Amino acid sequence: MPSHPHSTKRLYGLDHLRTLAILLVLLYHYRTFKHPEWIDTVGKFGWTGVDLFFVLSGFLISGQLFKEMEKSGWINVKAFYTKRFFRIIPPYFFTLFLYFAFPFFRERESLSSFWKFVTFTQNYGLDVMNRGTFSHAWSLCIEEQFYLFLPLLLLFALKTRLLRYTFYFAAILILFSLTARFMIWENTIVPVINTEGFWKEWYREIYYPTHTRLDGLAVGVIAGYLMQYSSTFQRIVHGNGNQLLVWGVLLLGISFWVCNDQVSKEASVFGFTLVALSYGLILMSAVSRSSFLFQSQSYGTAQLAGLSYAVYLSHKGIIHMIQYGLDEIGIETSDNICLLICLAGCILGGLLYRFVIEKPSSKLKIRILNTLKI
Repeated sequence: MPSHPHSTKRLYGLDHLRTLAILLVLLYHYRTFKHPEWIDTVGKFGWTGVDLFFVLSGFLISGQLFKEMEKSGWINVKAFYTKRFFRIIPPYFFTLFLYFAFPFFRERESLSSFWKFVTFTQNYGLDVMNRGTFSHAWSLCIEEQFYLFLPLLLLFALKTRLLRYTFYFAAILILFSLTARFMIWENTIVPVINTEGFWKEWYREIYYPTHTRLDGLAVGVIAGYLMQYSSTFQRIVHGNGNQLLVWGVLLLGISFWVCNDQVSKEASVFGFTLVALSYGLILMSAVSRSSFLFQSQSYGTAQLAGLSYAVYLSHKGIIHMIQYGLDEIGIETSDNICLLICLAGCILGGLLYRFVIEKPSSKLKIRILNTLKI
């Protein structure tokens, strides 16, 4: 079987996509603070940045596991969980410490229960209207659940010789999420569609739960599987990089048209799938040797990509504190200058995480891996 391409070469195209994803999220969430009017238009589809992160995670994590299985015939689960723990948990728990120990850091009044954060189940039953502080942790819950179960499922598939059906299993997950959203729309959302609680129900039942948001992760896993095991797929990807980008952008445009009203039936049922497929095509362009995304190197996007997790965790609290401080000294907070100040603050916050949390955690991770000889 063909080996995974670019195993030793940095994929600069993915840096561009990570940067795009975090910028989309920042613009989307900035709408909940004082902002210039143009943010309402430009940031409207910023919610898709999370879907792009899902596609990237599905592709990168599954690709690492497929590569390991191809090389050794097995998955070192202990090593995988150790690496994920030290990458995800220290920055996440530091952010929880800030939110629970320093109320001034909170962008809204109330938090979800502490146990829901530490068990990564906050995305279920999330009342965004009344417990909207650090609500963006919902996507981290889905990713952590993905990291927990994917290696176990792949080991089961390997042991039962079902690995070759990975493509079909992932496709079934996409259909499952689509079907779940349709049923929830008909049975849960429609009865409250004309009530004041409509938005709360829509977020809680369709937008946040894991079982309704599997599209992006599944598309990423499909891409990772085909890039590892299908030489035909690899040839198509590497020979048509820029064309894939064009098709991906066109499909994304169609997705945005379908999702123009984010809480419509069409967007709720089909929108997440279309967005995931769009970003899947763009992802394939980013890893294609013939694509300008793959060939173009940028120090800026490489740095922002590296900071994206820390920025995602901390950005709401940082924006809140900056705008509060500027308001206190009588400086306008709804203009472009404040936006730039807030973006700079988010980057500085990401750098703080890098040097205070992430780098020490990485050193400890390496020491533990060496001690355990894994």
